[in-house]
Amino acid sequence: MTPRDIAEAGRLVRESRYLIAFTGAGISAESGIPVFRGPGGLWRKYRPEDLATPEAFKRNPRLVWEWYRWRMELVFSAKPNPAHKLLARLEEKGILKAVITQNVDCLHRIAGNRRVIELHGSLRRVKCTRCAYKAEIRAPPKEDLPRCPICGSLLRPDVVWFGEPLPEGELREAFLEASKADVVLVIGTSGAVDPAGLIPLYAKKQGAKLINVNPEPNRYTGIADVEARMGAVEFAKKIAIVLGIGEASLG
Repeated sequence: MTPRDIAEAGRLVRESRYLIAFTGAGISAESGIPVFRGPGGLWRKYRPEDLATPEAFKRNPRLVWEWYRWRMELVFSAKPNPAHKLLARLEEKGILKAVITQNVDCLHRIAGNRRVIELHGSLRRVKCTRCAYKAEIRAPPKEDLPRCPICGSLLRPDVVWFGEPLPEGELREAFLEASKADVVLVIGTSGAVDPAGLIPLYAKKQGAKLINVNPEPNRYTGIADVEARMGAVEFAKKIAIVLGIGEASLG
Protein backbone atom coordinates (compact mmCIF):
# COMPACT_ATOMS: atom_id res chain seq x y z
CA MET A 1 0.00 0.00 0.00
CA THR A 2 1.42 3.35 -1.03
CA PRO A 3 1.17 6.63 0.88
CA ARG A 4 -1.30 7.69 -1.81
CA ASP A 5 -3.53 4.73 -0.96
CA ILE A 6 -3.42 5.59 2.74
CA ALA A 7 -4.28 9.20 1.89
CA GLU A 8 -7.22 8.01 -0.24
CA ALA A 9 -8.45 5.71 2.54
CA GLY A 10 -8.21 8.65 4.94
CA ARG A 11 -10.13 10.89 2.56
CA LEU A 12 -12.92 8.33 2.14
CA VAL A 13 -13.23 7.92 5.91
CA ARG A 14 -13.07 11.65 6.62
CA GLU A 15 -15.63 12.59 3.94
CA SER A 16 -17.99 9.67 4.57
CA ARG A 17 -21.60 10.37 5.47
CA TYR A 18 -22.28 6.87 6.81
CA LEU A 19 -19.18 4.80 7.53
CA ILE A 20 -19.51 1.25 8.80
CA ALA A 21 -16.88 -1.39 9.60
CA PHE A 22 -17.05 -5.09 8.78
CA THR A 23 -14.52 -7.11 10.75
CA GLY A 24 -13.25 -10.67 10.97
CA ALA A 25 -10.71 -12.74 12.85
CA GLY A 26 -7.75 -10.81 11.42
CA ILE A 27 -8.50 -7.73 13.51
CA SER A 28 -8.18 -9.79 16.71
CA ALA A 29 -5.21 -11.92 15.63
CA GLU A 30 -2.82 -9.27 16.91
CA SER A 31 -4.56 -9.47 20.28
CA GLY A 32 -3.48 -13.11 20.51
CA ILE A 33 -6.64 -14.79 19.28
CA PRO A 34 -5.85 -17.31 16.51
CA VAL A 35 -7.63 -16.98 13.17
CA PHE A 36 -9.67 -19.82 11.73
CA ARG A 37 -8.04 -19.91 8.33
CA GLY A 38 -4.57 -19.39 6.89
CA PRO A 39 -1.20 -20.09 8.52
CA GLY A 40 -1.67 -20.79 12.22
CA GLY A 41 -5.43 -20.99 11.90
CA LEU A 42 -7.46 -22.93 14.42
CA TRP A 43 -8.60 -25.45 11.85
CA ARG A 44 -5.04 -26.66 11.23
CA LYS A 45 -5.32 -28.73 14.41
CA TYR A 46 -9.05 -29.41 14.56
CA ARG A 47 -11.68 -30.02 11.94
CA PRO A 48 -14.75 -27.82 12.37
CA GLU A 49 -17.06 -30.79 12.00
CA ASP A 50 -15.37 -32.32 15.07
CA LEU A 51 -15.85 -29.33 17.33
CA ALA A 52 -18.17 -26.57 16.11
CA THR A 53 -21.41 -28.19 15.02
CA PRO A 54 -24.58 -29.20 16.87
CA GLU A 55 -23.88 -32.80 15.83
CA ALA A 56 -20.41 -32.70 17.40
CA PHE A 57 -21.88 -31.37 20.64
CA LYS A 58 -24.48 -34.13 20.76
CA ARG A 59 -21.83 -36.74 20.00
CA ASN A 60 -19.16 -35.55 22.45
CA PRO A 61 -20.13 -32.47 24.51
CA ARG A 62 -17.17 -32.95 26.85
CA LEU A 63 -14.65 -32.67 23.97
CA VAL A 64 -16.42 -29.63 22.55
CA TRP A 65 -16.47 -27.93 25.94
CA GLU A 66 -12.78 -28.72 26.49
CA TRP A 67 -11.92 -26.93 23.25
CA TYR A 68 -14.21 -24.01 23.95
CA ARG A 69 -12.82 -23.53 27.45
CA TRP A 70 -9.39 -23.19 25.82
CA ARG A 71 -10.78 -20.63 23.35
CA MET A 72 -12.56 -18.77 26.14
CA GLU A 73 -9.33 -18.54 28.12
CA LEU A 74 -7.69 -16.87 25.11
CA VAL A 75 -10.61 -14.49 24.72
CA PHE A 76 -10.83 -13.53 28.39
CA SER A 77 -7.10 -12.78 28.54
CA ALA A 78 -7.07 -10.76 25.29
CA LYS A 79 -7.13 -6.98 25.16
CA PRO A 80 -8.22 -4.66 22.35
CA ASN A 81 -5.39 -3.68 20.04
CA PRO A 82 -4.89 -0.37 18.17
CA ALA A 83 -7.21 -1.49 15.35
CA HIS A 84 -10.09 -2.04 17.78
CA LYS A 85 -9.29 1.26 19.46
CA LEU A 86 -9.24 3.09 16.12
CA LEU A 87 -12.82 2.02 15.45
CA ALA A 88 -13.85 3.11 18.93
CA ARG A 89 -12.27 6.54 18.42
CA LEU A 90 -14.00 6.89 15.04
CA GLU A 91 -17.34 6.16 16.69
CA GLU A 92 -16.62 8.66 19.45
CA LYS A 93 -16.03 11.30 16.79
CA GLY A 94 -19.34 10.47 15.13
CA ILE A 95 -17.67 9.19 11.96
CA LEU A 96 -18.27 5.46 12.36
CA LYS A 97 -21.93 4.50 12.63
CA ALA A 98 -21.70 0.74 13.29
CA VAL A 99 -19.36 -2.22 13.56
CA ILE A 100 -20.57 -5.48 12.04
CA THR A 101 -18.37 -8.30 13.26
CA GLN A 102 -17.98 -12.02 12.69
CA ASN A 103 -15.86 -12.22 15.84
CA VAL A 104 -17.02 -13.73 19.11
CA ASP A 105 -14.50 -12.08 21.44
CA CYS A 106 -16.37 -8.84 22.32
CA LEU A 107 -13.15 -6.83 21.92
CA HIS A 108 -14.97 -4.11 19.97
CA ARG A 109 -17.26 -3.45 22.93
CA ILE A 110 -14.36 -3.58 25.38
CA ALA A 111 -12.48 -1.06 23.22
CA GLY A 112 -15.44 1.32 23.53
CA ASN A 113 -17.66 0.75 20.50
CA ARG A 114 -21.33 0.91 21.46
CA ARG A 115 -22.95 0.11 18.14
CA VAL A 116 -21.76 -3.46 17.53
CA ILE A 117 -23.67 -6.12 15.59
CA GLU A 118 -22.36 -9.57 16.52
CA LEU A 119 -23.29 -11.92 13.69
CA HIS A 120 -21.77 -15.06 15.21
CA GLY A 121 -22.54 -14.59 18.90
CA SER A 122 -20.13 -14.27 21.81
CA LEU A 123 -17.80 -16.53 23.76
CA ARG A 124 -18.55 -14.36 26.78
CA ARG A 125 -22.07 -15.80 26.94
CA VAL A 126 -23.60 -19.24 27.42
CA LYS A 127 -27.09 -20.45 26.62
CA CYS A 128 -29.20 -23.48 27.44
CA THR A 129 -29.66 -26.23 24.88
CA ARG A 130 -33.27 -26.62 25.95
CA CYS A 131 -34.84 -23.54 27.55
CA ALA A 132 -34.46 -19.80 26.93
CA TYR A 133 -31.77 -19.29 29.61
CA LYS A 134 -28.83 -17.15 28.50
CA ALA A 135 -26.16 -15.47 30.62
CA GLU A 136 -22.99 -13.40 30.44
CA ILE A 137 -19.93 -15.07 31.95
CA ARG A 138 -16.71 -13.57 33.31
CA ALA A 139 -14.57 -16.71 33.07
CA PRO A 140 -14.74 -20.09 31.34
CA PRO A 141 -17.03 -22.56 33.14
CA LYS A 142 -15.11 -24.81 35.52
CA GLU A 143 -17.42 -27.81 35.15
CA ASP A 144 -16.65 -30.39 32.45
CA LEU A 145 -20.31 -30.21 31.41
CA PRO A 146 -21.89 -26.94 32.55
CA ARG A 147 -25.64 -27.19 33.18
CA CYS A 148 -28.51 -24.74 33.10
CA PRO A 149 -29.48 -23.43 36.56
CA ILE A 150 -33.12 -23.31 35.45
CA CYS A 151 -33.83 -26.68 33.82
CA GLY A 152 -30.63 -28.68 34.34
CA SER A 153 -29.95 -29.21 30.63
CA LEU A 154 -26.50 -28.78 29.11
CA LEU A 155 -25.24 -25.27 28.51
CA ARG A 156 -23.33 -24.41 25.34
CA PRO A 157 -21.36 -21.38 24.15
CA ASP A 158 -23.66 -18.70 22.72
CA VAL A 159 -22.04 -18.79 19.30
CA VAL A 160 -23.27 -19.76 15.85
CA TRP A 161 -22.01 -23.19 14.87
CA PHE A 162 -21.50 -24.55 11.38
CA GLY A 163 -24.84 -25.60 9.98
CA GLU A 164 -26.77 -23.13 12.15
CA PRO A 165 -28.43 -19.97 10.79
CA LEU A 166 -27.24 -16.55 11.82
CA PRO A 167 -29.58 -14.75 14.23
CA GLU A 168 -32.30 -13.15 12.12
CA GLY A 169 -32.38 -9.85 13.98
CA GLU A 170 -28.64 -9.23 13.77
CA LEU A 171 -28.46 -10.28 10.12
CA ARG A 172 -31.36 -8.02 9.17
CA GLU A 173 -29.79 -5.14 11.08
CA ALA A 174 -26.42 -5.71 9.40
CA PHE A 175 -27.87 -5.57 5.89
CA LEU A 176 -29.84 -2.46 6.85
CA GLU A 177 -26.61 -0.77 7.95
CA ALA A 178 -24.96 -1.88 4.70
CA SER A 179 -27.79 -0.31 2.71
CA LYS A 180 -27.15 3.05 4.43
CA ALA A 181 -23.36 2.98 4.10
CA ASP A 182 -21.40 5.09 1.65
CA VAL A 183 -18.05 3.70 2.87
CA VAL A 184 -17.30 0.25 4.32
CA LEU A 185 -14.06 -0.41 6.16
CA VAL A 186 -13.47 -4.17 5.74
CA ILE A 187 -10.82 -5.37 8.19
CA GLY A 188 -9.30 -8.80 8.69
CA THR A 189 -11.73 -11.14 6.97
CA SER A 190 -11.47 -13.58 4.09
CA GLY A 191 -15.13 -12.96 3.32
CA ALA A 192 -15.48 -16.67 2.63
CA VAL A 193 -18.40 -17.46 4.94
CA ASP A 194 -21.90 -16.55 3.78
CA PRO A 195 -24.26 -14.91 4.41
CA ALA A 196 -21.94 -12.64 6.43
CA GLY A 197 -19.46 -12.34 3.57
CA LEU A 198 -22.17 -10.93 1.32
CA ILE A 199 -22.63 -7.80 3.44
CA PRO A 200 -19.77 -5.72 1.95
CA LEU A 201 -20.78 -6.88 -1.53
CA TYR A 202 -24.34 -5.75 -0.89
CA ALA A 203 -23.09 -2.35 0.28
CA LYS A 204 -20.93 -2.09 -2.84
CA LYS A 205 -23.94 -2.77 -5.06
CA GLN A 206 -25.77 0.03 -3.26
CA GLY A 207 -22.95 2.40 -4.22
CA ALA A 208 -20.67 2.23 -1.18
CA LYS A 209 -16.89 2.48 -1.43
CA LEU A 210 -14.89 -0.41 0.06
CA ILE A 211 -11.57 -0.12 1.90
CA ASN A 212 -10.18 -3.66 2.10
CA VAL A 213 -7.62 -4.25 4.88
CA ASN A 214 -6.09 -7.72 4.77
CA PRO A 215 -2.51 -8.99 4.41
CA GLU A 216 -3.63 -11.70 1.95
CA PRO A 217 -5.94 -11.58 -1.09
CA ASN A 218 -9.55 -12.20 -0.17
CA ARG A 219 -13.05 -12.15 -1.61
CA TYR A 220 -13.03 -8.37 -1.96
CA THR A 221 -9.66 -8.08 -3.69
CA GLY A 222 -10.14 -6.53 -7.11
CA ILE A 223 -13.47 -4.90 -6.32
CA ALA A 224 -12.45 -2.74 -3.37
CA ASP A 225 -11.81 0.94 -4.02
CA VAL A 226 -8.73 0.94 -1.77
CA GLU A 227 -6.57 -2.12 -1.04
CA ALA A 228 -4.51 -2.15 2.15
CA ARG A 229 -2.41 -5.33 1.96
CA MET A 230 -1.30 -5.21 5.59
CA GLY A 231 -2.33 -6.21 9.08
CA ALA A 232 -5.06 -4.41 10.97
CA VAL A 233 -2.75 -2.78 13.51
CA GLU A 234 -0.34 -1.43 10.90
CA PHE A 235 -3.26 0.03 8.96
CA ALA A 236 -4.76 1.56 12.10
CA LYS A 237 -1.53 3.34 12.98
CA LYS A 238 -1.03 4.65 9.45
CA ILE A 239 -4.55 5.95 8.94
CA ALA A 240 -4.70 7.42 12.45
CA ILE A 241 -1.93 9.80 11.41
CA VAL A 242 -3.80 10.79 8.24
CA LEU A 243 -7.01 11.34 10.20
CA GLY A 244 -5.29 13.35 12.92
CA ILE A 245 -6.07 10.79 15.61
CA GLY A 246 -3.18 10.69 18.05
CA GLU A 247 -1.38 7.35 17.85
CA ALA A 248 -1.02 7.48 21.62
CA SER A 249 -4.81 7.18 21.97
CA LEU A 250 -4.62 3.80 20.20
CA GLY A 251 -2.38 2.42 22.93
